[in-house]
Amino acid sequence: MGENVSMKVYQISKYLVWNSYLSIKANGGSAGIDDINLKDYEANVKQNLYKLWNRMSSGSYFPKPVKLVEILKSNGGVRPLGIPTVEDRIAQMVVVKTIEDRLESIFHKDSYGYRHGKSAHNAVKTAKLRCWEYSWVLDMDISKFFDTIDHNLLMRAVEKHVTEKWILLYIKRWLSVPYQLKDGQLVERTMGVPQGSVIGPVLANLFLHYTFDKWMEINFPKVPFERYADDTICHCVSEKQAKYMFYQIKDRFEQCNLKLNEEKTKIVFCKSDIRYRGEECDNVTFDFLGFTFRPRSAVDPRTKSTFVGFLPAISKKSVKRINDTIREWTKRRQTRAKVDEIADMINPSIQGWINYYGRFYPSVLKRVLKRVNDFLFRWAKRKYKSLKSKKRAIKWICNVATRDTALFAHWRYGVVPTCTF
Repeated sequence: MGENVSMKVYQISKYLVWNSYLSIKANGGSAGIDDINLKDYEANVKQNLYKLWNRMSSGSYFPKPVKLVEILKSNGGVRPLGIPTVEDRIAQMVVVKTIEDRLESIFHKDSYGYRHGKSAHNAVKTAKLRCWEYSWVLDMDISKFFDTIDHNLLMRAVEKHVTEKWILLYIKRWLSVPYQLKDGQLVERTMGVPQGSVIGPVLANLFLHYTFDKWMEINFPKVPFERYADDTICHCVSEKQAKYMFYQIKDRFEQCNLKLNEEKTKIVFCKSDIRYRGEECDNVTFDFLGFTFRPRSAVDPRTKSTFVGFLPAISKKSVKRINDTIREWTKRRQTRAKVDEIADMINPSIQGWINYYGRFYPSVLKRVLKRVNDFLFRWAKRKYKSLKSKKRAIKWICNVATRDTALFAHWRYGVVPTCTF
């Protein structure tokens, strides 16, 4: 470790490499094509990090191919996910930590994805408020965005803000490194940024900053939008303006070698009691970041009167994912586990659902979480011979809830089982 840093081609801090490793360790993740996971890497972590620093500082660092796995989507399709090796994730984090502050300073206020101090909830909350102010939404879908990012245009954007030669060198290498399939076959990459890489979100944000955010700011400053990665909606004052924006944005994306998915992109009327009754549209609903926006009953906190507002709640796709998870719990049976062990097993998932989907129109989520109680009834019925009837199983779980309402996360949230017989 006593090598003279000044003799290196590139000046990279050893502390930065170490700090990047700590960030990767905190984020977790699986092994890449070398089958070396974080635990394996940590077995000789100081030597491994020194070798990585040495190669990055001398310009001799070359990333390994990215493991390609396919994740099932809710519509039955698949999403390609690229998994770099642990070492390559650390190297990418070194670059991210070096450039993220300077890029953060130029990003648009309504770009919410992968940014410190911003979240999906911030984007949904802003969208909710603007849907009350503007009558129409252009809900956009970019076809295969991460897979079709133009490398030349991306590097032009990077070079506007990055002067360090080593960063430019390694970003180019990460962009061109091939995918490796299960059978070992290598797939050449000439466009796109792997979903699953550490550097990918930063590069994707930068690309859309110049492709969309900055372009909108210059050309359509009065058309507000919310963007979380490639999930984007624009707010318009009329259907005519929304149609006009569709064609303008479509042309802009084509100039940047992106394509709007016209089947999934739609114009939506934000229907509510405050809207002009003469305006109508077939589309009065859209999904954004796991929430469905549509007309819903609401109560005015001042007058206590009921009205119809255009509001977000957990989406059908998100409900389906939750139901699929509950079905998986049921398949496991878990008849040897005690009730508190079942709580330990499922509470992290339930609390995650509550934390995310419970922020907006929670009554819909609470209806979904009642199915967790149904799972508990079935579990108790299978575990105890004395609870073979459904009524007895329900009564037993109700008694558990009476003794310890805090045992399950959804009970604490107010979705407590009740005996109605």
